[in-house]
Amino acid sequence: MKLIYSSLFAAVLFIGCQPPVDNSASEAFERNSKVVLAEIEGWENESLDYDAMYAEGAVFRPTSFGSSDSMSLADVKKGNADMWAKLDFEMLTDVRLLPGVNPETKQPDGSVRYYGVWKVILPATDSTEERSGELKMYESFDFNEEGKIVYQQGYGDFGGLFEYLMDDEEEEDDTEVEG
Repeated sequence: MKLIYSSLFAAVLFIGCQPPVDNSASEAFERNSKVVLAEIEGWENESLDYDAMYAEGAVFRPTSFGSSDSMSLADVKKGNADMWAKLDFEMLTDVRLLPGVNPETKQPDGSVRYYGVWKVILPATDSTEERSGELKMYESFDFNEEGKIVYQQGYGDFGGLFEYLMDDEEEEDDTEVEG
């Protein structure tokens, strides 16, 4: 009986001496995931609540060939408005949100990454038919303590997609010049 009590006491002592589990990165990931989902929904609805989602001084890293090293929030707002005026966006897949890690410590840090497939649509005009293409995307978002995006980057073949979507328009322009 002493052996059972001793074993039970040792087990309780062992469990009681464990350091507390730090769930802060997991909790931050869950909170920040909601912001990323709202950002995706904002793209589909062509309306982002920039003030609620982005920290002042947020940095965007464009990854297209020949692009600058970074863009400001003001540049992104203008670029988004220009793009939404010409194109429509629809997420085709369930978004897979993944926790990110601190690049130095390799420990989860509340950042969020996702993989998804976007349908990008060039609407029909009086002289052209609707055209669309699918864009496989990987995007990552880093957040501050307040849950606002401070750094965002996305990877997808934007140049190839835009070339494909605009191909008919350029051919029409060439025909008009030649004819």
